[in-house]
Amino acid sequence: MQTIKIHTTQNIDIDYEIAGLGERILAKLIDYVVFIPLWIIGFVVAVNGINDVGIGLYFIIVFVLFVFYDLVCEQFLNGQSIGKRVMKIKVISLNGNRATFGQYLLRWLLRLVDFTLTAYLGALIAAIVTENGQRIGDIAAGTVMVRTEPRTKIDNLVFKPSDDTYVPVFKEVGQITDNDIALIAEVIQNYTKTGNSVLVYNMAQRIKDHLGVVPPREMNDMLFLKTIVKDYSHISAQTESL
Repeated sequence: MQTIKIHTTQNIDIDYEIAGLGERILAKLIDYVVFIPLWIIGFVVAVNGINDVGIGLYFIIVFVLFVFYDLVCEQFLNGQSIGKRVMKIKVISLNGNRATFGQYLLRWLLRLVDFTLTAYLGALIAAIVTENGQRIGDIAAGTVMVRTEPRTKIDNLVFKPSDDTYVPVFKEVGQITDNDIALIAEVIQNYTKTGNSVLVYNMAQRIKDHLGVVPPREMNDMLFLKTIVKDYSHISAQTESL
């Protein structure tokens, strides 16, 4: 599986799996299927001779929804449409962060070149020849389509505290954010797949420096990162229960 190494704003390199061309095509087909019931309803109503003005207005609304569907979904569903979510792929910025509205807007506007004016050949050829499988809109916007399946879910981590009696080792975890924890989980997942211990070391050092903590001598970097997630999960759960 083709991957892309993204240097995040935390100066950590993360390997993402590039979304395959087949996955992207299937996601697009699923998105089209979403609109089939709306079109069918409109045609059925039109055949039955309902008010022409009302039918016209209905189709205009459906068409507008169709045109802006990708832009709205990606903005509010964190880089995904319904089809992308089903296929477990998403749009992210090349810096590893969530893409901005401006990036979503630019790649949406260039759909005109990728799909409409070139009959989908522009997007297809660009995705095949570019190193990161980017279509023209992605190249211009600085985005890339990646798979989400390998990404670690914090709620599914095996080292999550199991009961309320757990005592956090590092109470300083209150200084870090959900994004920091997600990145730590990504590093752990990456290590289990690639054995990249340098990635674990770099992440551990940054968290230690940020929190100003010194782990016990017997705690290695991997155990330190797992403990940080464990402590954060526990403290977050306690806070939400108040």
